[in-house]
Parts: sequence; C-alpha cells; structure tokens
Amino acid sequence: MQTSHRLALRRRARRENLIGYAYMAPALLFFLGFVVFPMGMAIVTSLTDYSMDSFNFIGLANYARMLGDRVFGKAMANTVLIVAVSVPTVTLFSLWAASVVYRMGQRASSFFRIVFYMPVVTGTVAVTVVWKWMFSRYNGLLNYVLRALGIIGSNISWLGDEATAIWCIILILFTTSIGQPIVLYISALANVDASLVEAAQVDGASNFKVFWKIKWPQIMNTTLYILVITTINSFQIFALIQLLTSGGPNNATNTIMYNIYYHAFKLNEYGYGNAMGVVLALVIGLFSAAQFRLARAEQH
Repeated sequence: MQTSHRLALRRRARRENLIGYAYMAPALLFFLGFVVFPMGMAIVTSLTDYSMDSFNFIGLANYARMLGDRVFGKAMANTVLIVAVSVPTVTLFSLWAASVVYRMGQRASSFFRIVFYMPVVTGTVAVTVVWKWMFSRYNGLLNYVLRALGIIGSNISWLGDEATAIWCIILILFTTSIGQPIVLYISALANVDASLVEAAQVDGASNFKVFWKIKWPQIMNTTLYILVITTINSFQIFALIQLLTSGGPNNATNTIMYNIYYHAFKLNEYGYGNAMGVVLALVIGLFSAAQFRLARAEQH
C-alpha cells in the first residue's frame, strides 16, 4: 500500500512539474531567443571585425583597441560619473521623500505618488523636449529666471558647454528616476512591523534610532533592489544623450551606450560595438555583485 501510494505521489508530482514547464515554455523560449541568444552572438561577434562587408575572426583585437581609444575612455569616465552621482542621490532622496509621504493621509499620499511617478510613465521624447526648452540658450526658462534674479548677466548654453552639459543630463536623469523608488519605499515603509516601532518608542528610542534599528533592516531588500535597478538604468543611459546632445560637446556627454550605438549603427562597426557591450555588461555585473555583497553584510 505504501509503495503504491508513493508511486501515485511521484506520478502526480511529475505531472504537476510537466504542467508547470508547459506554462513556462513560452516565456522561456522568448528569453532564450531574445536574451540568451543575442548575448551569445554579441560575445562571438566581439571577436570579429563584423561590419556590413566583413566578418573575420580577429580575436581580442577589439578589446585591445578599447584600451587605446580615448573616446571610449571618456565615455567610460562620463558613465561612471553619472552612476556615482545618480545612484546615491536617487536612493537617498527617494527614501527621504517616501518617509515623508507615507505618513500622510490616503489622499495626500496617493496624490504625491502620482506626482512623483508621472515622469516615469511620460514618454521620454516628451520629457526631453520640455527639458531642452528649459535649457535653451536663447529662450530657455532657466536662463530667463536666473537673469531675472540677477544671478547671471548673459544667457548660458547649458547643453553646449562642456562644464555644464553632463550635469544637466544628470539632473534630468534624477527627475526621471525617482518615481519608482519612491513608490517602492512607500510600500516598504508601510509594511514595517508597527508593533516593533511602538515598542521602541515606548522604551524612549529617538526617531533616528527607530529608523536605523527597526525600519532600515526591514526595508533593506527594497533598498537593494532600488540600488541595482538604478545602477543598471544609469549605466544604460542613452535616449537623453541621443535626443539632447548626441554625445557632445567634444564628447563631454558621451556614454558607453551612446558610443556603442555610434560605432555599431553610424560607423557600421558591429564587432567593436559588441565588444564595448560585453565590457559594459561585465561592469554592470561587477557593480551589482558588489551591491549584493554589501547589502548582505549589512543585513548580517
């Protein structure tokens, strides 16, 4: 009896597994065909001189070329700067804004969540057009306000000056990146165990200690997710660069993603572009792995 019962359980488990795999098959095939296969092709073609009229194996020549490519070095430095500034500022501001909003009433909280999330659901082109007008040298809102306040005497070419262009890009990226983290933090803070917070307050703990000792550990997983997605989005910034500056002036806003696009689709150097893509994927992977290790160490 026991043997037949075990066999029946195994058959049932096998049938349930097959049904589960059948449901997963479409998504798995999509993932293999449009994610894994292109990644493999990118690695293979990065070892060639693949272009419109050539496909020859050249080994690590594309990677060696990157080491002496000043434009690539500048694009890498700009990308790292964007990540180094955007990730902490987006995370800290989102946490602060969420800690304020989630204490509000239901209507006020919903209103501010909509306000902060609006740039996320608004089309990138529409957002870029508005910011381009604001930064315009001739009739931009920013120059008008600063002149009216007497801060500047003449108009500034915000996107045309090497000293200011990259910071304008970082500002726009910041405003379009905080929506999702704020909404996630509001949900995470609302799910913190209220009994622990009340017990700490009864014991005389300050607001800072309550946050650091009770709330912070419980929202660590949310923080890790926000850090990772913000890092990836910052490394992959492309649309803003293409629509506003095209990497200029003098490569001041050039990034790795835009450099990949330029070499692959403007110069038809697909092999070199894919080599830069492989390097970018490795860099993102290293940054994400470091964030996971730091977050786990903080949890322990």
